[in-house]
Amino acid sequence: MLTSYRAKGQVYHGCLWVLKRLAAIVGAGQTRFGDHPDLSVKELFAEAYREALGSVDKGLDAKKIKALYVGTLGVGGYQIGNVSAALADHVGLRDVAAFRVENACASSSFALLSAVQGILSSQYDVVLVAGVEKMRDMSSDRAKYWLGVSGDTEYERLAGMTFAGHYAIMATRYMHEHSVDKKYLSMIAVKNHYNGSLNPKAQFQKAISLEEALKAPSLAYPLNLYDACPTSDGASVLIVVKAELAKKFTDTPVYVTGFGAGSDTLALHDREDLTGLRATRMAADQAYQLARIKSGDIDFAEVHDCFTIAEIMAYEDLGFAKRGKGWLLADDGSTKLSGRIPVNPSGGLKAKGHPIGATGAAQTYEIFHQLRGTADNPSRQVKGAEMGLSHNVGGSGATATVFIYQR
Repeated sequence: MLTSYRAKGQVYHGCLWVLKRLAAIVGAGQTRFGDHPDLSVKELFAEAYREALGSVDKGLDAKKIKALYVGTLGVGGYQIGNVSAALADHVGLRDVAAFRVENACASSSFALLSAVQGILSSQYDVVLVAGVEKMRDMSSDRAKYWLGVSGDTEYERLAGMTFAGHYAIMATRYMHEHSVDKKYLSMIAVKNHYNGSLNPKAQFQKAISLEEALKAPSLAYPLNLYDACPTSDGASVLIVVKAELAKKFTDTPVYVTGFGAGSDTLALHDREDLTGLRATRMAADQAYQLARIKSGDIDFAEVHDCFTIAEIMAYEDLGFAKRGKGWLLADDGSTKLSGRIPVNPSGGLKAKGHPIGATGAAQTYEIFHQLRGTADNPSRQVKGAEMGLSHNVGGSGATATVFIYQR
């Protein structure tokens, strides 16, 4: 008979450490990301919602859902008012408390954080988390304007700064301080486009060569077209329950065992360092401490790669590499699907797409299926993974979340 005892908040059963289970994900759904000119925000949400319900192995009566947390920026400024209530009503959820959560590109990961806190408070047993965005039905100039509101309006956007410009400044500083060649940024694009080519829900499903990545048209030096993620339409939905109830819905739940959030200055000129994100480090420290693990315990991760330099900085901020050494993981293949710590098996924002409000929940959708061994393409299934991490950034790094998951 196995003996068990507690140590540092964990439970030890024979030879298996079981982390404290804060909440459980029992279902998840996601639309394909990309162009959906014929689908409204409501219809995108409904598609992801139906898939999420259908993914609950033992079934779920929608009447058990008592809260809906919707992450969305409302790009364009003319999306549905009172959007959380409108989405709930559209799919027939009449008896829920509906919340809208907005934190730029990290909106739906902060929605997930709010949902987990709602469960931990014992207010709710079963909740829905959603992210949704329509970005492809406006001009590129208007899209740039609405992306810019996630940064500092007075000192950056009104002075002509774009998000490509923000990350170009970070990339330039990083390359200068650490003597890094541009090709290592392009290696991130090559890796993530390959992963996206295996993902039927990715916006870009085409692998590219390093030569193609390096020769792409310039956006803002040193970044070019292949260093940037696209604008996208899409939705993602998660079903989150109390950990002790998870087995009523599925034999293979995915548990949330740690989470954290951090923030930093809105404007780049107020930051002490431009080669990493303080908000990410804060969020990661909280998540690791709550889960009582170290970065080396993570088997794979979905990280925020809105630009290729963002993924390299994330390697360091999350503790996967020492400061100034993240680019080496791109060089030695550590973060490829076959590497020691695969990063962005979905294709990341870079290839999967980035419908702002849907991104954080979509990262969790990917981790949910990877940990259950149900990735939609066996070629991109991370073998033997037991613990995953998601990392979602708001804007140019003013906000961030990190979640730890265990199968």
